[in-house]
Amino acid sequence: MTRRRVVASALCLALALTASGCAGGPDLTPVLRQNFADPDVLQVDGAYIAYSSDGNRRNVPVATSDDLRSWEMQDDALPDLPSWIIPGKTWAPEVTEISPGRFVMYFTATNFQPTFQCIGVAVADDPLGPFTVQGDEMLVCPPEEGGAIDATTVEVDGEWHLVWKNDGNAVGVDTWIQTAPLTSDGLALAGEPVKMLKQDQAWEGDLIEAPTVVAHEEGGFTLLYSANSYGGDEYAMGYAVADELAGPWEKADGPWVSTESLDEQVRGPGGQDVVTGPDGESWLVFHGWDASYTYRMLHAAPLTWEERAPRLGG
Repeated sequence: MTRRRVVASALCLALALTASGCAGGPDLTPVLRQNFADPDVLQVDGAYIAYSSDGNRRNVPVATSDDLRSWEMQDDALPDLPSWIIPGKTWAPEVTEISPGRFVMYFTATNFQPTFQCIGVAVADDPLGPFTVQGDEMLVCPPEEGGAIDATTVEVDGEWHLVWKNDGNAVGVDTWIQTAPLTSDGLALAGEPVKMLKQDQAWEGDLIEAPTVVAHEEGGFTLLYSANSYGGDEYAMGYAVADELAGPWEKADGPWVSTESLDEQVRGPGGQDVVTGPDGESWLVFHGWDASYTYRMLHAAPLTWEERAPRLGG
């Protein structure tokens, strides 16, 4: 979920780290009524390209739009997996234009050995793919931490950084959001991981995941994340703020987007991304379950900022 710099509107005199509901009353109608979980949205030449976790017989489903509201499905962006990856669990892709005309995908998949969900890397000259997996092993795969999932990127002072979650809940350890710089080609880490924050609030349950980092033009960062069990109403979005990417990070108290705050119009909202909309303002894209909890649909809504605090609704 590649972060671009955004301008935060100074709507209040001071940042109050309280997780309030959305007062703007955004349109919460799904913009894509099919399974499209963990969305990542990339803007290229005025068009929007959305990628999701596997489904619909695709490893990485892709949809395109001109306005974030009407979407058209495209071919699989990652049609071929190498023999060392177990098919059927390709999750949470992140596509970054690491340099002009060169697109790098960071995806979550399962190794045959060790059998953990970990982060792999693939490249393409076209954002629609097909992407080609690079190397013969995962980019980030710490077995002692349960593996690694949910990659995102953020550019800081001209240098790209990878951000991810160690899959600690798979092995009974803490889930940390972590970061490390990338090499100039985006294919390897260029430094040791730094731990940013972990689950430590009751509403988060046993895990936090799905990081999205926003670098603000006036300085500082906002980290959006999802927490708790993804398959129920308790799944929700939290946020934290920091002056530097490495922290220290200060969390808001409680979730800022949840089933309750959305008046149950969206169930289990999460897997969020931030993109600049056609209006030049920030938009939040995220998934939410249908009423029967059968599949996760794509939603998009205007996003405003009170200093570095996100607020849903225009």
